[in-house]
Amino acid sequence: MRKIICLISVVLSTVGFAQTPVNAYVTPEAKQVLAYIASLGDNILSGQHSYNEEPEKFYKLAYEITGNYPAVWGTDFYWNGQKDPGERIVKNAIQKHEEGALVTLMWHVGRPTDKPPYSWSESVQNEFSDENWEQVLTPNTALHLRWLKQVDHVASYLKKLEEAGVPVLWRPYHEMNGVWFWWGNKPEAYKKLWKMLYNRLTEYHQLNNLIWVWNANAPRDIPFDEAFAYEDFYPGAEYVDILATDVYHYDYEQRDYETLLKLAAGKPIALGEVGELPKSNILQKQPKWSWFMVWSNWLETANTINRVQEIYNYSKTITKYEIKK
Repeated sequence: MRKIICLISVVLSTVGFAQTPVNAYVTPEAKQVLAYIASLGDNILSGQHSYNEEPEKFYKLAYEITGNYPAVWGTDFYWNGQKDPGERIVKNAIQKHEEGALVTLMWHVGRPTDKPPYSWSESVQNEFSDENWEQVLTPNTALHLRWLKQVDHVASYLKKLEEAGVPVLWRPYHEMNGVWFWWGNKPEAYKKLWKMLYNRLTEYHQLNNLIWVWNANAPRDIPFDEAFAYEDFYPGAEYVDILATDVYHYDYEQRDYETLLKLAAGKPIALGEVGELPKSNILQKQPKWSWFMVWSNWLETANTINRVQEIYNYSKTITKYEIKK
């Protein structure tokens, strides 16, 4: 019974372990998921991202390699094809929730200056000028109104998930401390953008099924590919339930882990995306990660079968059938 110390049904009814959500009106389902994640201790949830066009592919591949389904299933609202993927994502997220997985959703949204479908380099990773930032952050400007339409559009799908009872680990505008996305590399503007998004979804749309995951990138000083200090981009504890970071190329720096843990000040932390899975000895030194989520095909291109099996067999790793929401 190595991992059935998974605690869930006991912990969820134990008020002392609960974390107060930033949204006071959060649904009971979302509150339970947050409480569970806050209770994990040195256990870690397994997770796998799949592209929204192939929502089962890499999630099933993890099962084929390990004999266990990941505890966390993730995908992306990125609209890069002619057809809006939103309805498909809602359907798949409801299915995964009903199967017992936790659901995490992200949003590679294009610039508010552009219309969908959003191309990658021309929109998601293109420049966003200081003038654009000033306008998008200023109510009633044309660009702010275009941004509202973007947010209201994704809100319509998140509302369907709320109606279906699906709590969402919601991690929008991720890797903001890097230099590669239009919403990145502008600390003060980004923090205002996050707060605007939070207020629009929580107060205006009254979406209460969202667990707010602020997801940065592991800091690095590679010229023209930098990721800067976590704290410069943190919008504040009153707007964030969980702090996460993305780690690729096995860059599990201990100082970065400790910096994020300190910034979290008691809130859970997570590995929002990883390329190469951490080895068990890394997790022993960094025991507070709440989950890891391998990025799609990196499961097979950046990891050996033995590496994947090793981490899924690690005594602290929790798979889908070992959780109970």
